[in-house]
Amino acid sequence: MDVPNAFIGKARQPSPEEVAAALGSAAGLWIELIGWMASEAGVPTQEWSGIYVHKYGWSLKLKQKKRTILHLSPCESSFRAGFVLSDKAMAAAKEAKFPRKTQQALAEAPRYPEGHGLRLVVTRAADLASIRKLVAIKLAN
Repeated sequence: MDVPNAFIGKARQPSPEEVAAALGSAAGLWIELIGWMASEAGVPTQEWSGIYVHKYGWSLKLKQKKRTILHLSPCESSFRAGFVLSDKAMAAAKEAKFPRKTQQALAEAPRYPEGHGLRLVVTRAADLASIRKLVAIKLAN
């Protein structure tokens, strides 16, 4: 299930109010995850990116120094969490215990020169557990 970015075609970076309006019921999860990334995971830097916005929209990069750890893409009533995992991180993720939906996404993750691309849709609080676990795996590898 591919959920489109809420800000496709928007020429400028979305404001916090626009992001909250698009996310709807998922806005609290977005804020919770960003807060956790900064306080618990040690990933404090946020950088909006709008590369080819007419096709892909805007995403928020969460970075540790210059290393991008997680991409968040706001959608309507949900958001996507995107990772680029190294071969080592991917192997560790496949060995870890995850819900079936996350296991399937790992199995289907395409391989790019930068690493394995993984995207998960977040619609409910239970989805954040997989994101946190994958962040820990990426940080450790």
